[in-house]
Amino acid sequence: MPDVSTFISTDLDSAPDMVSKSTATSKTIPAHRSHDPVNNLKRSDPFQFGSRYLLPEDDPFEFNAWDHVEPSSEDLDHFATQLAAQRAAPVSDFDRNRFNSDPAQWWNRFYANNTSNFFKDRKWLQQEFPILKKVTRRGAGKKLLLEIGAGAGNTCFPIAKENENEDLMVYACDFSPKAVGLIRESPAYDSKMLRAEVWDVASPDLPLGLEEESVDVVLMIFIFSALHPTQWRQSVCNVWRVLKPGGEVCFRDYGRGDLAQVRMKKGRWMEENFYIRGDGTRVYFFDKE
Repeated sequence: MPDVSTFISTDLDSAPDMVSKSTATSKTIPAHRSHDPVNNLKRSDPFQFGSRYLLPEDDPFEFNAWDHVEPSSEDLDHFATQLAAQRAAPVSDFDRNRFNSDPAQWWNRFYANNTSNFFKDRKWLQQEFPILKKVTRRGAGKKLLLEIGAGAGNTCFPIAKENENEDLMVYACDFSPKAVGLIRESPAYDSKMLRAEVWDVASPDLPLGLEEESVDVVLMIFIFSALHPTQWRQSVCNVWRVLKPGGEVCFRDYGRGDLAQVRMKKGRWMEENFYIRGDGTRVYFFDKE
């Protein structure tokens, strides 16, 4: 299942057990890269991108994802058929207006029904975005990290847990007041290092208390997909305004062709690559271009 990531990398929020198998005759499978013992990580360990290359002798069902597997012609045909069916049965004009007029209310409902236990903590952050290792090192100096679309804290809390830099401040913002409330109410919330505020990245205003060119790292994980394409320009402008010269942006989001897109039902398509989920939240599937 593809995604689009920048610094950019590939999405895996969870890693299955990586246990080498043996054949019925107890012969060990040749130790090519996907079965090398150094890659037999526990479920709790971050997935090492580049360790699962699907070869002819592999059992394709051993893992839930493989590296660098190109979709077959049958897969592409199925995707095209699904897209045609989705376009032929779009969301109604009434629902399109309803879901686009106040998207924050649908995320408030989502977080009212799904607390911080819904998403898994993102343990792969420092692996995929090496800049996070630098700013959290002991003695790294005064650093400000802005997370946009913080949700219930499944990114900011793992960063805080691994942090050794006494001068790091993580500013976590979300346009859902309910989500921000979940962060502030968490036992892991430490106001000395974390600050959670309500902010819509597509608004004309900057986050409360943040000045222009004050942020060292901006983190955006599965946030742009929740925005309407008409909101992208303002959002990018806001990121540019808060980022220091030489600062870095870490970006990850859904990619076009993801199974979540392929499986979208009738009445979910709003416009090309842009859908409404069953819970009323919106999602866009990106091309790298």
